[in-house]
Amino acid sequence: MSSPAARCVLVVVTTLVAFLLPASSSAQAPQRPPEPVASVENDRQALRVLWTSGGRYRITPGDVIECIFPYVSEFNQTVTVQPDGYISLRAISDLRAAGQTVAELRQEVIEAYEQILREPVVTLVLKEFEKPYYVIGGDVTRPGRYDMRGAMTVTQAIAVAGGKTSSGNLSDVVLFRRYGNDLVDVKRIDVKRMYSKRDLSEDPILRPGDTLFVPRSTFAKIAPFIPRPSVGFFLNPLNW
Repeated sequence: MSSPAARCVLVVVTTLVAFLLPASSSAQAPQRPPEPVASVENDRQALRVLWTSGGRYRITPGDVIECIFPYVSEFNQTVTVQPDGYISLRAISDLRAAGQTVAELRQEVIEAYEQILREPVVTLVLKEFEKPYYVIGGDVTRPGRYDMRGAMTVTQAIAVAGGKTSSGNLSDVVLFRRYGNDLVDVKRIDVKRMYSKRDLSEDPILRPGDTLFVPRSTFAKIAPFIPRPSVGFFLNPLNW
């Protein structure tokens, strides 16, 4: 039979083990599952839906819209889309206009005025709007902002800007495309390869607001640090 001291030690060890070991899974409180994290691609897809609508123009801040009420002319008004994307209309709360087509905004205006008018009839006219444009920078002859008067590809945009300079690198042209206010898609385009293959089937079509950048060639970056021989170097026979 074990001694009282041994029994005391056994009790203490058993108590410590029971205290230190984690509780069983049945005794543990249920843990909240981790919240799903929205992927960047999902956000990008959502913004594509928001900012494109089958080629229809979407309203942007600074646009001027005329609201015509043919049966209640006292509500006729011309509004400018504010920098935050909202418009202030008479007798109703501000409405979000940026990112919508004219038809979508018209429906929202009708629904808003139904609170104070009976079966309102509204016509919206886009009086002033931002013309489609693209920006091209880097080592091109005439960098700047150009209006888009029709479908425009990357190679055409470079040609309109006068082509690359002697230090430009067409193998690594960068296309920046914005989706909404927070996401920008960056794509590298090898224009030189398209020219060498004489195949422009992969020439991307620009969208309004796109930015193109033609970088400098590697040689152009290191050229300032290469020593250039003087005319005397070639004429001095001692150097032969």
